[in-house]
Amino acid sequence: MTIESVEAPEQAVAPDPALGVVVEELTVRLTVNGVEHEQRVEPRLSLADLLRDRLRLTGTKLGCEHGMCGACTVLLDGAAVRSCLVLAVQADSHEVRTVEGLTTGTDLNGLQASFREHHALQCGFCTSGFLMSATALLEQHPSPEEAQVREAFGGNLCRCTGYATIVDAVLDVTHRAAHDAAHDGAAARAAAERTGS
Repeated sequence: MTIESVEAPEQAVAPDPALGVVVEELTVRLTVNGVEHEQRVEPRLSLADLLRDRLRLTGTKLGCEHGMCGACTVLLDGAAVRSCLVLAVQADSHEVRTVEGLTTGTDLNGLQASFREHHALQCGFCTSGFLMSATALLEQHPSPEEAQVREAFGGNLCRCTGYATIVDAVLDVTHRAAHDAAHDGAAARAAAERTGS
């Protein structure tokens, strides 16, 4: 793990002209996509705002800012959460994964590629939220039924695609994984037969 330093305020307190009070800042240490970060934040700063404004991870989108649309979904210790409803201080000492953390390099992961192949996105605004919800589901249930996929997307809204292609993309990933596992098992059995094992 590497530690990335982002310029933080030097003051321990920040004036809030709107409220006419001084707001104490707290130190937050969290791991985002495998990189440790330390930030001084006001207690009311949302995790979404920390990710987007401080860490410049803009794949997490802000739609409704009330937890209803799911565009801001990230994984917090592996669980899908609405980052607009989680305070940055609540993520202290935890691990966060955003859509930027799904791949390394420039290649899409299997889920992202399946979204592309199934045309499971149009404008793309909601896509990161759907990808993160699907990632959490697949990590907990590698072979979900269609009903489980639909339930996992209960907190994600899309105004462009409908949902059929998004569900199809997730199910295709699970079918491919099952096919690959069966193929690998058959290949291993054939190799064992050839060697007499």
